[in-house]
Amino acid sequence: MSHTGRAVVIGGGIGGLTAAAALCRHGWQVTVLERAASLEPAGAGISLAPNALRALDAIGIGEEIRDLAAWQGDGGLRTPGGRWLSRSSADAAAARFGGPLVLLHRSRLVALLAARVPRDAVRTGAEATLADPGDAGRPARVRTPDGEWEADLVVAADGIHSAVRRALFPEHPGPVYSGFTTWRIVVPVPGADFAPHETWGRGSIWGTQPLKDGRVYAYAAALAPAGERAPDDERSELLRRFGDWHDPVPAVLAATRPEDVLRHDVHHLAEPLPAFHRGRVALVGDAAHAMPPMLGQGGNQAVEDAVVLALLHSGPGPGGGAPGGDGLAAYTAARLPRTTAIVRRSVSAARLNLMSNRAAIALRDTAIAALSRAVPGLLLRGFDPVAGWRPPRQPYASGSTPAGEG
Repeated sequence: MSHTGRAVVIGGGIGGLTAAAALCRHGWQVTVLERAASLEPAGAGISLAPNALRALDAIGIGEEIRDLAAWQGDGGLRTPGGRWLSRSSADAAAARFGGPLVLLHRSRLVALLAARVPRDAVRTGAEATLADPGDAGRPARVRTPDGEWEADLVVAADGIHSAVRRALFPEHPGPVYSGFTTWRIVVPVPGADFAPHETWGRGSIWGTQPLKDGRVYAYAAALAPAGERAPDDERSELLRRFGDWHDPVPAVLAATRPEDVLRHDVHHLAEPLPAFHRGRVALVGDAAHAMPPMLGQGGNQAVEDAVVLALLHSGPGPGGGAPGGDGLAAYTAARLPRTTAIVRRSVSAARLNLMSNRAAIALRDTAIAALSRAVPGLLLRGFDPVAGWRPPRQPYASGSTPAGEG
């Protein structure tokens, strides 16, 4: 522990709890204000890539999460009829990126993060608003129904519709609809035996992945008007859209109840923010750079944000001084270019995955199959700039970019 200061974290999701755990590790006094009645997240899975796992090493839970990896053997990309377009293996991915890709339930990750924060530091049912961002000469202030908190540092992890972001950057247009909706399911599937896969159809995708606890995490996406919902229930909608796709999709749907299905329209920040900080306030995760889920990097980038922010406020030296000065300027310098590039890659991936023109789909599938045969591991190689990131070894000055941030 090398720093003493008061930090207030607005939002008790993955980004907020990672920031709280990392700051506590560096000696900060932290309070987490979560508006929900509990930290229990919605029932869905999350994919943690090697870049996020390296960040989680900084708070001591990386290895524990790596032990939850369930992907073994082959997996890859398929067509709705079941034809493999590209194959990859868990061993090849781990060898290339220096570690596994881990899928786990969000509640498991939240529990692991919360255990790294003092129990009395987390306040649920606490609606928080930013009263004053502060500056180098005065603390920030956060208002709750029970009173105000003063803080040397405020971490805004309040999600895609962040009220703190709107307060800091009122001229920014905010999130836009990405053009598609998503469904997520976590269920036990008796007798399930399948190779992990993602399947690309016409304007739609489906993914089926095993979890270490024996359940199956399935996700789907499809082009749809914003706000559209099934006339009956979302399981029935999935049956209409995906019920005739290859195994194990029908088996997963047969094991699913209507109440097991979560549906959300996807929004993202198409226009980057001018900065990820103002005054003594830093934005992390979706509040700073919401993106489509096609690269599976939304939560991963929130974890990266949180760990880098804490490292930049971990003690003496560049970035280790008063929040609102070099530390937060360095945070923006480190995170804004990388996350902007990943948002753009995610948007491009969504366009590729969700093509609706039949001729374009045929050309896409043929090209992927041919390139995958000619250059094995090509799809994995394309993930290098994302999964290859490593946390900075020590704080770095504003305006510089550490190795691995490009």
